Amino acid sequence: MSPRIRGLQNFRAWLQARPQAADALLALGLLLVGLPQHYLQEVGAEPLARFHSPDLLNGVLIVLVTGALVFRQRFPMSVLLFVIVGELLVTARDYPPSIPGVVAFLVAVYSVAVHRGLAHSALGGLLAFVYFVASLLLLPVGMSVLVLATDCALVAGVWALGRNLRLRRTYFAELEHRAARLERARGSDARAARIEERSRIARELHDVVAHHVSVMTVQAGAARRIIDRDPGSAREAMSTIEEVGRTALSEMRRIVGVLRTDRDTEAAGRELAPQPGLGDLGELLDHVRETGLAVQLWIEGEARTPSPGVDVAAFRLIQEALTNTLKHAGSQARAWVRLYYTDADLTVEIEDDGRGTATIIADNEDNPGHGLVGMYERVALYGGELRIGPRVGGGFGVRARFPLEA
Repeated sequence: MSPRIRGLQNFRAWLQARPQAADALLALGLLLVGLPQHYLQEVGAEPLARFHSPDLLNGVLIVLVTGALVFRQRFPMSVLLFVIVGELLVTARDYPPSIPGVVAFLVAVYSVAVHRGLAHSALGGLLAFVYFVASLLLLPVGMSVLVLATDCALVAGVWALGRNLRLRRTYFAELEHRAARLERARGSDARAARIEERSRIARELHDVVAHHVSVMTVQAGAARRIIDRDPGSAREAMSTIEEVGRTALSEMRRIVGVLRTDRDTEAAGRELAPQPGLGDLGELLDHVRETGLAVQLWIEGEARTPSPGVDVAAFRLIQEALTNTLKHAGSQARAWVRLYYTDADLTVEIEDDGRGTATIIADNEDNPGHGLVGMYERVALYGGELRIGPRVGGGFGVRARFPLEA
């Protein structure tokens, strides 16, 4: 971009930030262009022979009328009245019309229409129209009906232009306001969905920890009873307690990191019931196949036991993705579930060859749109990565990578 263009853009931005300064430049430009021409015209020649020659008072009136445009945006109705009074004085003293005076009048009419409501702008437009017709009829020169109609149409057109611009500005302002409201509402819904999903994840992790603690309690009781007669078995039980305790402590840290919340009363009786994991994947796929959806499962790499939290998260991810496929992919769709095990992580892929137009948004009757938030929350909780989108050849795919170790 050339320095000249950049300078013009900076100057335009400066004027937009200072509208009164822009109006002052407008008035000054009108005076510099129109005032010399007004004094240099030949008043003694036709059709200006019946007008008085411009003098100092005429110049003062033109300067005052044109200078009033500086305040046209702040006080449009007052400026219009001031311009009308000034032009009436010019007409009463038989001074010839001036370019600055005529332009100032039209700009004042436009300003009332664009900066005031319908009632004030209509009143100002009617007043300006009556004045304009009266001033034309009072001119000491003859005027045809066609010229009179054309000039009146010009005033009405300027007023209509201002009203149209005001309506467009109001319309766009309402659109921006509505978009801002929708953005705030969407942000509130997303936050509510995250809170709800985090509460659900925290409850599931709490169940995992409670299950591990119950195992530790049973092992500790057994070790206490056999420590005298069978020290080897007691040491083995204590090793189990140590291992399970570390796992429970790790999961408890995740619970605290996700959300500090109370348990729901309806879930209070499930402390000892572990959540489903990848070991229950076969049963899940059987249930899906019973609905008519063809699902295939591939497992690659040496299967390793993930942490209980990752086990639950991976299972829930597959369950959510297959639910989306059932809802949105169509009756003839097929689905594939792949598990890739490496030494460091577990990759889960769920793909289908259906329509795929809405599977990116998981929904249900109560909370539409929360499934996607839940997927991201679960994967992010364990430091994983999630990608969701259309697959090559049609359909939709979900791919998540979970680290096996916390």
